[in-house]
Amino acid sequence: MDTVFVALRVLLSLAAVLALLWYAQRRITRGKARGKAAELVTVVGRQGIGLKASVVVVDVEGTRFLLGVTEHAVTVLHSSDAPAASRATASDAESPSDAFAATLAGVTNIDSVSTTSQALRPRRNSQPVQASGSILSPATWKQTAAALRQIR
Repeated sequence: MDTVFVALRVLLSLAAVLALLWYAQRRITRGKARGKAAELVTVVGRQGIGLKASVVVVDVEGTRFLLGVTEHAVTVLHSSDAPAASRATASDAESPSDAFAATLAGVTNIDSVSTTSQALRPRRNSQPVQASGSILSPATWKQTAAALRQIR
C-alpha cells in the first residue's frame, strides 16, 4: 500500500515539473514572431564544387544572392531580385533544383563579379609534388609544406 502512494507522489511531482516547464516555454516564446522569422532566409539550392567549397543560392527579403561558401569565408558572387516564383508559396513554386539552375544560368560572367571566385575553382593543371632527400633536410620539409598547401 505504501508503494502505491509513493508511486502516485512521484507521478504527481513529475506532472507538476512538466507543467511548469511547458508554461515557462510558452511564456518565453510568446513574444517571438514565429511565421515571419522562420522564412526570413530561404536556401534555394546548394551545389558542392570541392571538398570544402560550395555555391549557394539564397533568397532574403525579395533579393536572391549567389554565395561562394568556403571553410573560412562566405562571399557574395552575385545578387539580383528574386524571381516571382520564389516569392509564391511553397506549393506554387518550382522545384529547388530548377530555381537553382535558373539562377546560375542568369549569372553570365561570374569571373568579373568577384576575384575570390578563383579560390572556389579546383586546380586541374597542378602536378603532384614528390618529396625527396633526407628527413633532416630543411628543403625536404619545405617541399612537404608546399605539397600540403597544394592539396588544400
